[in-house]
Amino acid sequence: MNPSIALQQVESALAAADWGNAATLDKVAMLVEIATGLQVRPKSPDDLLGALRLYERAQELCPPDAVLLAARVGAKRATALQALPGATTAQLEEAMLAFDRALKVLNGHCAAEEIAELEMNLGLSKQTLAAHGISRVNDSVAHYHRALRTFTRESYPAEYATLHNNLATAYLAMPASDPSGRLREALAVQSFEAALQIVTLKDHPGEYAMLQNNLGNALQNSSSGHPIQNRLRAIEAYEEALQVRSASNQPGAYANTVANLALCLSNLPDDVAQPERGNANNLERARQLYVQALEIFRASGEEAKAAAVEDALRELAESRAAESHFPSYPQEIPG
Repeated sequence: MNPSIALQQVESALAAADWGNAATLDKVAMLVEIATGLQVRPKSPDDLLGALRLYERAQELCPPDAVLLAARVGAKRATALQALPGATTAQLEEAMLAFDRALKVLNGHCAAEEIAELEMNLGLSKQTLAAHGISRVNDSVAHYHRALRTFTRESYPAEYATLHNNLATAYLAMPASDPSGRLREALAVQSFEAALQIVTLKDHPGEYAMLQNNLGNALQNSSSGHPIQNRLRAIEAYEEALQVRSASNQPGAYANTVANLALCLSNLPDDVAQPERGNANNLERARQLYVQALEIFRASGEEAKAAAVEDALRELAESRAAESHFPSYPQEIPG
């Protein structure tokens, strides 16, 4: 649907709601149905903006005694706010408050699945806003765990995978300096692995690659006492992601993954059984991967990422020079 057709549909629906002879609740249902269609299959931001207008009018039409219906419409409008490209902090906060109101109103008055969906959406909104200091990421974790009571792996695999991906990113967003930092790192790895039990290379290649890349990052950044084993597992995860991501079909994502892989290789000895022999081969492979990433970042105008890779290449050159004279296990290259 092109933007002009979507606009016409929105205007027609609003006119029908204002002047039609249908009962008020039927008008609300009509507006919500059209808004949902625009939101589920948006062709442009105009579709989401149109959906917001329809949800707003539906909320206005809800009778004072239709408290549950008004809460449901408000929650649907909140999902459209969250989906807006470049949504402002104010819009995201408005969505969070709407989810919170709906959860309080609907709790105990609807199916467990509806409550779990609200918990999941409220958790996502709080997780997003935590980066702006408006909410706490710890609260989002609590919402996700409550949603998992209903969205189990067996009954709701898609929601289960989404929740575990969100949980993993939430764990990693928490400060790593406190005593529970290592535990959260381990929980993040477990959650990525739980999601990957559902999200497969065959059925969901894009999400599979994203999860494998994120799992690799979580493993190689882990502060556990098993850095070699973690980095070996991270390399496997990155290579899984690269089954999907290539320089031709997803250059940006490919560059991110090969840069992550390069960092991991630069911190591994060539032979983990004999680390004293150094890692000249891994350093050379890391250099080649960094060069590929640098070319892509420069071509796409991602200057910050290009600069980070240039710094990594300089440190890599220093490590390789030291390796040629004094074989050793190099320090991590800052990314």
